[in-house]
Amino acid sequence: MSTKLTLTIDKAVIEDAKQYAKSQGRSLSKLIEEYLKSLSSKDLQSKELELSPITKSLFGAVKVNKEDLDYKKMLEDEILKKHLK
Repeated sequence: MSTKLTLTIDKAVIEDAKQYAKSQGRSLSKLIEEYLKSLSSKDLQSKELELSPITKSLFGAVKVNKEDLDYKKMLEDEILKKHLK
């Protein structure tokens, strides 16, 4: 069953999305529906994550001592670096 959904999106984004959908032979509604389906937890859990060969080859290349890792501090430092340049 289809249900109407109203979204507020920048006009330029809508125009670009319409052109993209048309080039793919789909309606904008169908394109958005497919995207939202891809985000659902059911779909994500049922699909196995597929890694590219390059990513697979890099897996395990870096060893990190988890005891010394403070990811929150690392994230904070990177955000500060990015925004306080």
